[in-house]
Amino acid sequence: MIQKKINLRAFSISALVLAIAAVVGFNFYTSVSAQTDEVKAVTNVLTREAAAVEKGDLAALDKIWANDESVTVFESGHANYGWADYRDNHLAPELKEFKNTKYAFSDVKIKVSGEMALATFKYALSADFKERKINSSGLGTAVLEKRQGKWRIVHWHSSAPPRRPSPSPTPKGS
Repeated sequence: MIQKKINLRAFSISALVLAIAAVVGFNFYTSVSAQTDEVKAVTNVLTREAAAVEKGDLAALDKIWANDESVTVFESGHANYGWADYRDNHLAPELKEFKNTKYAFSDVKIKVSGEMALATFKYALSADFKERKINSSGLGTAVLEKRQGKWRIVHWHSSAPPRRPSPSPTPKGS
């Protein structure tokens, strides 16, 4: 009889431990799954950003950037404050002049915390600009906010390493 009570007690404890593990495991999976879904959504915004820049599509960019004065952009030592300032005084003139544009991100790392997301990345940009070819690469950071259920870019910071000066021509007869 004592053996049956011990076995029943061991079984009950084992069942309780398994039930707790299942609940904890499910909650962990749900949390990780939700995080993964949000990371995918932020990655999608960055992918759409690159595609819109390549096409020179300001209407598409309007859909992924916050369309207000909270936007800040720091790009290679220059600052824009507000979406209208960045779009109208930086992006639109630049994209209008770019031809055969290729823009891509690599080494993208995304951290989501609630309604905010941080992305760091490497970028590569090439385009024909007037009479010259642009080839630029560097590092970037994007901050996104989830607004009305959609991720929007609110801050962008990109920088490229300084260009090396062209070598001075050697004077003849030296």
